[in-house]
Amino acid sequence: MRLILLLSLLVACSTVVASDQIPGAPQKKPIALVNAVVHTLTGPPVEKCTIIFDEGKITDVGQGLAMPAKAEIIDLKGQHVYPSMIEAHSQIGLTEIAAVRATIDFAETGSINPNVSAHVAVNPDSELIPVTRANGVLIAVSAPAGGLVSGKASVMQLDGWTCEDMTVKPDIALVIHWPQMVPQPRPKDAKAEEGKTEKKNQAMKDLRDLFDHARAYSKARPANPAAQFFDSRLEAMLPVVEGKIPLLVAADRADQIQSAVAFGVEQNVRVIIFGGYDAEACAELLRRYSVPVIIDAIHKDPRREHEDYDAAFTLPERLRQAGVKFCISGSGRSETWNTRNLPYQAATAAAYGLPYEDAMRSVTIWPAEILGIADRVGTLEKGKDATLFVSDGDPLETETQVTAAWIQGRKVDLTSRHTQLFEKYSEKYRQLKDGR
Repeated sequence: MRLILLLSLLVACSTVVASDQIPGAPQKKPIALVNAVVHTLTGPPVEKCTIIFDEGKITDVGQGLAMPAKAEIIDLKGQHVYPSMIEAHSQIGLTEIAAVRATIDFAETGSINPNVSAHVAVNPDSELIPVTRANGVLIAVSAPAGGLVSGKASVMQLDGWTCEDMTVKPDIALVIHWPQMVPQPRPKDAKAEEGKTEKKNQAMKDLRDLFDHARAYSKARPANPAAQFFDSRLEAMLPVVEGKIPLLVAADRADQIQSAVAFGVEQNVRVIIFGGYDAEACAELLRRYSVPVIIDAIHKDPRREHEDYDAAFTLPERLRQAGVKFCISGSGRSETWNTRNLPYQAATAAAYGLPYEDAMRSVTIWPAEILGIADRVGTLEKGKDATLFVSDGDPLETETQVTAAWIQGRKVDLTSRHTQLFEKYSEKYRQLKDGR
């Protein structure tokens, strides 16, 4: 009896966390989208434009193009074509329902886990994936969390049978959650504050020890590979200490940002700041060392009582004016379900001063540049991946609908749990109305 109950529970849980959409089939012939307004993001929009892609790559963009033989021609009748929006930080595919522990897979036990790689744990059947891509967000970073050194973040495309199918770039950065560096000025509990200081000092020691050990390991293994033991954590640190991938540092306070940048300079590694609430106060430092910022979701209240109500909304424009490279994230620290609202985060930034063109760039080409994938995505150019979407208007407006999407030339199913519920309850009220 207990076995039957357990199996029933497992079946019930699987229906909660598994989507029904079938991934797109590989592109078999050229596709030409004609009579479109194409937003390449390398220049102004081009009306009555054609974009052609074959074998998952864009082969041509322009007006009056010759059609390839046997091409599938799709007349968009004036609809708009954009490159995929890119979520620069999330736990998509790593978490489903916060209240159900079995669906949470973004954190490992322990504080130091550089050997963790997010892409191997991504669930391709997550219900959050179709909901997100239906809004034009076809690429997202899945990042581990928890502890001091959480592991490596991965760039994923939001369609595929397996996590391998979905992986665009497996290890783009090592995620570190930076400790708070400065104690509260007037702590209510002095003993607790002393404990925080000790914890901070220990965290910084652990970080430096990790880098020192990794550098020693990188020299010892080639010198005597037979005698040197294999250490998965130190092995995972090699791309970091060799400068191949940056640190993705979660830090909001000015003291955290300053300390993280100083650590990057000390260790001769690149740094990307995620969060960056106080980044404007560190603008000169960030410019000097070319440190970009992934702005945490901007739909939030000010952190301090004396700040303006729109402090978070205006941060993108203030960073732009300060000359700091940035992009916008939609999901924040733990709101993976909110990734679908990435375009509206950019829209709010535009409403609070950020030029519209830069608002679009902040969720397309700028995250691609920061993440090191601009050679493949972020704009609509010849040779880049055919990862794009079609909309009936401005995608930063809530009324706009995404009508079609392709990921590497594969047509994507835009239905989701949301559309299924919409159809279900629309039919309910149609039947109720007809029955009266």
